[in-house]
Amino acid sequence: MTPDLSRLRNGMCPCLSGEHYEQCCGRFHRGDADAPTAEQLMRSRYAAFVVLDAGYLLRTWHASTRPASLELDPDTEWRRLDILATSSGGPLDDKGTVEFAAHFRADGQRGIQREVSRFVREAQRWYYLDGEVR
Repeated sequence: MTPDLSRLRNGMCPCLSGEHYEQCCGRFHRGDADAPTAEQLMRSRYAAFVVLDAGYLLRTWHASTRPASLELDPDTEWRRLDILATSSGGPLDDKGTVEFAAHFRADGQRGIQREVSRFVREAQRWYYLDGEVR
C-alpha cells in the first residue's frame, strides 16, 4: 500500500521537523535512506501512521515482536507528536528508548497516546522492538 499523501498539511512532514515530507520522513518511507537514530525512527514511524503506511511500520518493526499484519484506522487523525525523553539510540548505540506523546482525534474525541518505546539497532538499521503505554 502506498502512503496517502493527501493526509499531509501543506506537504509538511507530520513529524514536525519543519521540513517537507519528501525530504524528511518520506525518504525513509520510500527506502531511500534508513533512520540514523532511534528518535528519527520514532518520528518516521509516527509519520507512517499519519499517511497510513503500514508497510513501513512492519518493515521497521523487529522480527521478534512484529505482528503478521497491521490494520491502520483511516478515521484516526494523528495531530501532533511530542518527544518527551530519549535515552541512548544514537548512531553508534545498539539500543535506545524514546518516550513520546502522540495526539489524535478519533470518533469526534481527542486523545493522547503516551508510550516509552524500545528500539534496537541490528546490521546498522534501527528497529522498533516494543513499547510500554502509559
